Amino acid sequence: MEKNTFKPADRLSLVQEYYFSRKLKEVAQLNAQGKDIISLAIGSPDLPPSERTIDVLCAEARKANGHGYQPTIGTPELRQAMATFYQRWYNVSLNPATEIQPLIGSKEGILHVTLAFVNPGDQVLVPNPGYPTYTALSRLLGADVVTYDLKEDNGWQPDFEQLEAMDLSKVKLLWTNYPHMPTGAPARRETYERLVQFARRHHIVVVNDNPYSFILNTSERLSLLQVPGAKECCIEFNSMSKSHNMPGWRVGMIATNAEFISWILKVKTNIDSGTFRAMQLAAADALSSSTEDWHREMNINTYARRRVLAEQIMQTLGCSFDPTQVGMFLWGRIPEDIANVEDLTERVLHEARVFITPGFIFGSNGERYIRISLCAKEEIMQAALERIQQMTSK
Repeated sequence: MEKNTFKPADRLSLVQEYYFSRKLKEVAQLNAQGKDIISLAIGSPDLPPSERTIDVLCAEARKANGHGYQPTIGTPELRQAMATFYQRWYNVSLNPATEIQPLIGSKEGILHVTLAFVNPGDQVLVPNPGYPTYTALSRLLGADVVTYDLKEDNGWQPDFEQLEAMDLSKVKLLWTNYPHMPTGAPARRETYERLVQFARRHHIVVVNDNPYSFILNTSERLSLLQVPGAKECCIEFNSMSKSHNMPGWRVGMIATNAEFISWILKVKTNIDSGTFRAMQLAAADALSSSTEDWHREMNINTYARRRVLAEQIMQTLGCSFDPTQVGMFLWGRIPEDIANVEDLTERVLHEARVFITPGFIFGSNGERYIRISLCAKEEIMQAALERIQQMTSK
């Protein structure tokens, strides 16, 4: 038999398998050995959406005429619900026919936006630390990734002097994400205003990824599109994964001007088809029917109780953290006497049997930090705390 001479595409050398994909295989092996690992690593809400949302899904799924191909642009009901959602919670007016595009999750939106705006060899600005997919997908598509620093002493906000000093002549996109993941830095109106000014001055499209504005946020919910003129030069992603406990449903959205939507749609229609109709209609109902009381209990009270336990874990590990963080994670700085963040996270995994995230996966500015997910019930987080307390007492 001839030796296999097949080779993967060169682009695969530019990226690695997603950290959580690799690490979860290891966790699965440990669990198979009876280790009973508690995962506090991934931001996947562990609670279901509302009963009403599930009822709508089931009712629509039973209809004989709802199982065919759906339009890539989404059902009119879902587009209208998304526009109404933006008007109701952010006071942003969007035309549901032309300024909203449903997504099969924000991750595919990153792909579509990059394909629509960036040629191979163009540059994109990515935050450090930031969501790894901004970097990975940009590289896979032939873009040149340029990082811009977010630092703790600046509240994890962009350093606009640093940005202005860069050679921006080849930059097409700037990725931003507030409330910020992984650091939990809240959105600031001033930051949004300066981002819009930056976009207009340099003819760079700013893309804000905004899935966390409901989580542990007791102040005004902010959107980049609230800034006058933002819609003409900026794009915002939003998602039902976090705010409505629907991560596995894969329902997200893009909001921007009609021309940008038409470019993105040209890409999207050549890659995928519309989501199952029952899911779209149930998502539309969830967007329309969720109340302030529901969001307060699901997205504030529940996570606040868990956050107390996460803070105790941080303190037990000797980590410092900013108590004003929002979102569904807690970000903390490791003690100075620990040489490498993985020295801590691997010890916690193998001795305490708790999986937490090392901050280096989000960029070099995360190398001295860990991240704890709040997506686990209180009794599970309490068990994790007790295991870590036992580990540190040895």
